[in-house]
Amino acid sequence: MNFKKYFVKSSVAVAVVAAATFSAGAALAECASDALPGEMAKPDGYPARALTMVVPYGPAGGSGQVAQAMAKAVSDLTGVSINRDHKPGGSGTVGMTAYMATPADGYTVLEHIDDAASAHALDSGRPNPSEALIPLVTSQITFSQIYIRTDEDRYTDWASFVDWVKAQDGKATIANVSKEGSMERVTMKFITDATGMQIQQISFDKGAPRYGALAGGQVDALFEQPGDVRKFLDAGKFKPILTILKEAPEAFADVPSLTDAGLDFEPLLRFRGFYVKAGTPDDRVAWLQWAFQKAFCEDSYQQYNESKFMNLIDSFRDTDGSKELITSTIAQYRDVYKQMGLEIK
Repeated sequence: MNFKKYFVKSSVAVAVVAAATFSAGAALAECASDALPGEMAKPDGYPARALTMVVPYGPAGGSGQVAQAMAKAVSDLTGVSINRDHKPGGSGTVGMTAYMATPADGYTVLEHIDDAASAHALDSGRPNPSEALIPLVTSQITFSQIYIRTDEDRYTDWASFVDWVKAQDGKATIANVSKEGSMERVTMKFITDATGMQIQQISFDKGAPRYGALAGGQVDALFEQPGDVRKFLDAGKFKPILTILKEAPEAFADVPSLTDAGLDFEPLLRFRGFYVKAGTPDDRVAWLQWAFQKAFCEDSYQQYNESKFMNLIDSFRDTDGSKELITSTIAQYRDVYKQMGLEIK
């Protein structure tokens, strides 16, 4: 099957994937938001109290980690405290619903991922994150991998894993997120259709139980992004056996890419960012845009992104760039869903 038909190859998507050739040591001479002023006056005293950041996922996963890192960077920059409110469930829908019920006063911001775009692509009744929300910054764009335990002896690499899974008559398992139509689920469909594997996807909304399932041997493999499992990689407990990019970045040069594995489809990428509700007063939006975009270049946040392999792809998008990325992603997913025969509302 030719999976290229599943994708509208927008210039944004192609440019983002092409950027994945950066090595782990690559760094821009200037950070993306260095041109912004070092300070910005608070509009009419706003914010006069701490902000709240709604996070639609648990604290241990990638979203929880980036929320913590960005909240610290913004607070260090501005002196304004940010309290994180984690509302996991429904692959982000519980947190999104809770956030949309908050006032548009700039005191509550949202962390969300590409799930918000794919959810709207499948059901137009769900909030469009480029319209119902105002993107303040996209601060992470990354790729996925498939992991096994380092001490696994039933298979040791991608080729032997595929062979082993095929011999299990559908009993092999992989830990993944729960939402049908998500980036992870769509990508796994691409992979299983192309390889002829039958594998049970065991659903976990929260990161820690998902990682623990592989570490504890409850599942045979894990679908995840490298930064989210960095501590397991550094501890030598997990190892990647497939990088879901056309070409492997230097940091994972010894891990087969899609091309190496003979898989011909355009990779879907994970992106995470921060938002405020549409309708928030313009002067407050402007201050939040400055704070979150400037915080991206704070040393603490740059060090965090590097520690999570988030410097392998250009991870920064300002408001306009984020809207372009989201709009392109929605179009891509709609095309994917139509080709997969899913009902689009």
